[in-house]
Amino acid sequence: MLSYVTLGTNNIEKARAFYTPLFEAMGGKELFDNGRLYFYGTDMANPMIAVGGPYNEETATSGNGTMVAIQGGDPENIDRLYAKAIELGATCEGEPGQRMPIFYGAYVRDPDGNKLCFCKLG
Repeated sequence: MLSYVTLGTNNIEKARAFYTPLFEAMGGKELFDNGRLYFYGTDMANPMIAVGGPYNEETATSGNGTMVAIQGGDPENIDRLYAKAIELGATCEGEPGQRMPIFYGAYVRDPDGNKLCFCKLG
């Protein structure tokens, strides 16, 4: 159902320095760019995350209540992704852990303040 999600940034070089190695740690890569947005994923047939400046050229802001949840695999891999994100400059919004019987997750904010969750459902 999901095609892609866009995360706004005010510093594309810093955002790419954060997201490129983070997504590489997940088996993803930069698939293409349109000069404003950089699209990451495993291939064009699966959901992607785009990073770039807003179309209206105004300041990018993180949405209050907005979060992107990313399938992180098993709990050990979620722990690794959380640590990688922190290493790359993210801030903690909730350390890795079991949140309910069917959900293991970890929460960070990227350098622009966008909230990410690495999780396993089920």
